[in-house]
This record gives sequence, structure tokens and C-alpha cells, in this order.
Amino acid sequence: MNREQLKGILPHREPMLLVDEAEIVSGEEGLAAKGRYTVRGDEFFLQGHFPGNPVVPGVIQCEMMAQTCGVLMSAIPGAAGKTPLYTGLNKVKFKRQVRPGDTIEFFCRLTAQKNIFCFAEGKGTVEGEVCVQGEFSFALV
Repeated sequence: MNREQLKGILPHREPMLLVDEAEIVSGEEGLAAKGRYTVRGDEFFLQGHFPGNPVVPGVIQCEMMAQTCGVLMSAIPGAAGKTPLYTGLNKVKFKRQVRPGDTIEFFCRLTAQKNIFCFAEGKGTVEGEVCVQGEFSFALV
């Protein structure tokens, strides 16, 4: 899916749409999604973080991964028309700086579901090197 197609699934719009493309995948790891975002350098979150040394904030990396999870949640039966809202972040780690020109690739997989709550884990990589990873929970409302 490209950005325009993602707008049919995610409620986010510019400047907060932080996934350029995504796809639902299913395999031995269960229901999952892959997402991708290329950091251009002119994003709002780089304007003051940090002048002369732009680095993508960790919280923005988590949001990028959460939006990839949003694509994943759209594939859950009964999720149509519902918005996945963050309810928790756990075990988040940052392992590499992300800078303009980098393309972050995300892999997120569903780990559990109970009623309206969904649980996922994900990681983001740049050139095969992990930059962010964590566990997420969402409520589908």
C-alpha cells in the first residue's frame, strides 16, 4: 500500500502520517505487517532535534512503528471502522540513531488479542541494523 491507500486504513494525515508504504503479511510468525518510511530531512520533528545534527526522536520512531501496527490491526476480523488507540508501550529500546536519508523498515506482529485489546511486538531497522524495538498494546475503539 502506498501513502494514499494507507489513508483509507489509518486516521493519520500529514504531517503525522509517518509510514510511506506498508503491507500485511502472514506466515509462520502469524499475522504481521511490514512498513517503511524514508526520512527526508524536512520533517517537523527534526526542526529542533537537533540543530546541525538532526536525529529522529525515539518517540517518533515508536509512532512510526505504531502506525505500522495500525495497518496490522486493520486485518483483524471485526476491526473495520475501528481506530487502534495506544494503551501501552513496553520494553522499548533504541539501538541506533536514525538520520535524514535513512529508510526505516518495520516488522510488527500480532502476539495476542483479548476483547477490544490487541498486543503486538515490533522492530525497526535501517540497513538491516535494529534501531528500535518494543511491545505495544492497543484498544480498538
